[in-house]
Amino acid sequence: MDSLSSRFDAAADALATAGWCVLPRTLPEEITTALARECAAMHAAHRMTPARVGAARTATALRGDHTRWFEMTALSEAQQPFVETLDALRQALNRSLMLGLVESEAHYAVYAAGARYGRHLDRLRHSDARAVSAVYYLNQAWDPDDGGALRLYLDDGRSHDVLPQAGTLVLFLSDRFEHEVLPATRERMSIACWMRRREANALP
Repeated sequence: MDSLSSRFDAAADALATAGWCVLPRTLPEEITTALARECAAMHAAHRMTPARVGAARTATALRGDHTRWFEMTALSEAQQPFVETLDALRQALNRSLMLGLVESEAHYAVYAAGARYGRHLDRLRHSDARAVSAVYYLNQAWDPDDGGALRLYLDDGRSHDVLPQAGTLVLFLSDRFEHEVLPATRERMSIACWMRRREANALP
């Protein structure tokens, strides 16, 4: 199997050319399983909140997931190896593409059966901080009939669907690709992440 660093280099090449890529089996299964268990336990304990959109965190029918943000300075045992891998990827993208990525943010997301997230762009209004979006999936044994795909709307007018299969990581440029989460027939769990650069008007 290729080393993770070589796969990250390939991901950087894909982002430079197509603007998006899909990396299957990104982390060892035991790490993904630990993340899935923690996500499910938080949801069962009502430690997640209905998702909001935009910098103002507005409630909307556009999305129907529940989320819990990672505390990057107080990561759980399950979250630590994932965030370390995310940081290694961020550094690899900086080396290859000189994106100026300075930090990452992430949250668990749980979609009940039938929930969706309508077509949208990840770049927040009046902010260019989010540069690269990443989604990591936690559901084992996902079947195409279960639905719940991430649909990316590509530059040429086509779309590409990615099934939320555990261990799959999707990367795409935040300000370039509109996307949506299609309804599923079963509960769907993932980690949504954004690699951020310093905003143009931010203080150093």
